[in-house]
Amino acid sequence: MTCLNTDDLGLRVQAAWVLLFLVRQLKMGISRDSRHKRSASGARRAHYRKKRKFELGRQSAMTKLHTTKRIHSVRTRGGNMKYRAIRLDSGNFAWGSEAITRKTRLIAVRYNTTNNELLRTQTLVKSAVVEIDATPFRQWYESHYAQPAVVAKSAAPVEDETKKSNHVQRILAERKKDAKLDSHLAQQFRAGRLLAVITSRPGQSGRADGYILEGKELDFYLKKLQTRKQKHAA
Repeated sequence: MTCLNTDDLGLRVQAAWVLLFLVRQLKMGISRDSRHKRSASGARRAHYRKKRKFELGRQSAMTKLHTTKRIHSVRTRGGNMKYRAIRLDSGNFAWGSEAITRKTRLIAVRYNTTNNELLRTQTLVKSAVVEIDATPFRQWYESHYAQPAVVAKSAAPVEDETKKSNHVQRILAERKKDAKLDSHLAQQFRAGRLLAVITSRPGQSGRADGYILEGKELDFYLKKLQTRKQKHAA
């Protein structure tokens, strides 16, 4: 029977502990509890119980803007379901001043208050400012008010030759009194793209819904975009 040297035995024990530590590190999940954190004074807390399922956390979805839509379903506590959007390319957006909502295509992520990395990777998160296709809203505007959303300066006014009853004409005349587009919105309609904000949580609901920016909020983000453009141009 061979006798192990004390130094060799100590090295083997150390190696075993390191291996055990690495295995535990690999098995560690995301935890939302505070027991594993130090206290306010900096003291390390005692481990008086193991992790619990109700304290688990999950990886962020990091939903990407992509033409191939992909949504995963996640079974959660109580048998409920979350819908984790991995890739999205469209959503429902509301035009608040006109009280309508249309499904439209997402074109690009333009601004993110929290992180420029999410802008570079075109990641869809709540409160991200995105560019959306203006076509569904332009079509509704022209149908509702019976006049073009954007009139070119050089183009002659086009008259609608469709016959309308006096009743319909009176309704359209009343509507046209309120058919005033903000100058910034008109400019965006001319470009075919509108700025909007995502208000849903794509990683939780599997949707990228939001509303079109208008008024002072639109002015604020236009200034931010202009400042960013000048900064990168310099």
